[in-house]
Amino acid sequence: MKVITIALGGNALGKTPAEQQKNIARAVPSLVDLITQGHKIILTHGNGPQVGMIYKAFEYGSANSDKIAAIDLQECTAMSQGYIGYHLQQGIMKELRRLGMPWNVSTLVSQVSVDPNDPSFKNPTKPIGDFYSKEEALALMREKPEQIFKEDAGRGWRRVVASPKPIYIVEQKSILNLLDLKFIVITCGGGGIPVVKDKNNNYHGVSAVIDKDFTAAMLADIVKANYLFILTAVDHVCLNFGTPQQTELKEISAKQARKYIQAGHFAEGSMLPKIEAALSFVELGSKRKAVITSLDKAKFALSGEVGTIIHS
Repeated sequence: MKVITIALGGNALGKTPAEQQKNIARAVPSLVDLITQGHKIILTHGNGPQVGMIYKAFEYGSANSDKIAAIDLQECTAMSQGYIGYHLQQGIMKELRRLGMPWNVSTLVSQVSVDPNDPSFKNPTKPIGDFYSKEEALALMREKPEQIFKEDAGRGWRRVVASPKPIYIVEQKSILNLLDLKFIVITCGGGGIPVVKDKNNNYHGVSAVIDKDFTAAMLADIVKANYLFILTAVDHVCLNFGTPQQTELKEISAKQARKYIQAGHFAEGSMLPKIEAALSFVELGSKRKAVITSLDKAKFALSGEVGTIIHS
């Protein structure tokens, strides 16, 4: 039996609840098929479109009604974990019952600790929320000095937040206990709710975005996974992506992957963090493999029929 950690891309899930449910229904047979093959799976997911929708809704609502509170990013991440997990639970349970399988599914709202001295807090770069004029952005920063706005590629000003590296999954003991009880666990959505410890060793949330692929690699290490699947919108990692010289990669070593990174083949904020997360997983132990492929091709990934396999 193999233990497989699966990271679902937020964009691959869809931009609306209806689209998300449709995409999950299409992908679930591939995920459950891994269990019927005798493997144990644990799921995590991105939340880019979903958390952006939630944040914008509260941003707009609080600006236009005194009956709607402003909700910061860490609470929005928690909300996105709940509603994405809810859709995944429904889809997976429906397929399990159709097949007569006794497994249970649980979504765990999860916190991930980060270093308050992470360099990204001094130079936040992750844009969130709506666009504003320069005058509006400066007024908002005067009103809320803790928020930072920057000009975004000539399109206007947007709030930017830090993207710190994950250090520790706060609920990891609960995750392991649920796995031991044969639960399919959905956890660390959106990279986890970013938290830091205060002087009394209590956690409190911070307004930041943790890259979900780095948290997925950490999660895979904690559960002693044999495979890390990073499921996205493409079947393979490619060199020279989007050009006439585009070439699909079927299987590469960690050493080869690092050479391709140095050559600039993978875009920042897109494929690069997926490759880096895959490397952080495979290089932490022997006989580990990471697979990057599309959401609906997951069940073919172990055989090597589709996807890009990265090994040590």
